[in-house]
This record gives sequence, C-alpha cells and structure tokens, in this order.
Amino acid sequence: MIPNGSRIRQMGWAAVLAACVALFALLSFQVQTVRSEVLLAEREIIALERDVLMLETEFQTRASQRQLAEWNTIELGYEAPRADQYLESNRQLANLGQDVRPDAPEPIRVARAELSAADAGPRDMVSPVTGAPVTLASASAGEDAGAIFADAFGEFLIDASPIRAANAQTPTMPSAEPAVLLGEVRE
Repeated sequence: MIPNGSRIRQMGWAAVLAACVALFALLSFQVQTVRSEVLLAEREIIALERDVLMLETEFQTRASQRQLAEWNTIELGYEAPRADQYLESNRQLANLGQDVRPDAPEPIRVARAELSAADAGPRDMVSPVTGAPVTLASASAGEDAGAIFADAFGEFLIDASPIRAANAQTPTMPSAEPAVLLGEVRE
C-alpha cells in the first residue's frame, strides 16, 4: 500500500505544475499582445513619417511657387497670358510657324516616292540579310506545301545548328516493311 502522505504530495506537485503551465501560457499570451501592439505602433509611426514627408514636400512646393512668381514678375518680366493670346484652332497655331524672313531655311518635308503603274503591283520578297529572293511554300501550288516547308525548315536547322553539316542527316524511310523495322521477325 502507498502511504497517504506521498499521494497528497504527488497531487500537490501536479497542482503546482499545472499552475506553472497556466501562468506560462498566460504570460506568453500577454507577450504576444504587447508585441502586436508594438507592431501596430511602429506601423502608425511609419504612416505619420510619410505624412510629415508629404507635408514638407507640399510646403517646399508652395514656397518655390512663391519664389518662382517673384522671379517671373521682378527678374524675368513674365506675365500671365492675356485672353487675346490664346489660339482658337490648330490652323492658327500652324500659321504662327510660317517663315517671315526671306533668308529662312525651307521647312522639313517628309520624303515620298512616287510609284509608277508598273511598280504598283506586288513585289517579290527578298531576304534582308542576303538579298536573295524568298520562295514561299504557298507560292507553288503544284507541290506539297508541307514538304516544301519541311525542306526549308530542315535546311534552316542545319545552317543554325552548332553541329556541323557533315553530321546532319536527312531522315529517309527505308522500303522495308514496318514489322522488319521494329525488329520483329515474320515467319
């Protein structure tokens, strides 16, 4: 039999342990609460610093506007535009740009080539690199367009490949039966 005193002592230690765990949990919740309040306060401080920076910029802008107005009136002699200085249309604006001096240079004009009736039709496509005429697969109606494209694309790949042309081969289909090609033997 277990003596009664040790049983009570064990229950006492269990109660003390449970109280410590409860206090630890309560303390950790309190720490998390304070930490979140600190983070919120830091965010508010950052927002207030941004507001202060914006207000300082606004103040400097308004002060510089006052300084610019003083420079315009006193030193530079600028005035606000009058009503008769505004233009009513784009044509009036274009007329302001007309040459008034006899020695003024000619206005810049856009180059434009006049095409004759013979040149008005479609032209052959030419490669911008080599200057050779380009043949489109759809241009030849008698041949299979897919085969022409495959040949042209294969030649392009051979030219662009880092593997030299000596190693490149065009795939060919042997005339043997498919069963023989797959390695099967028919009896």
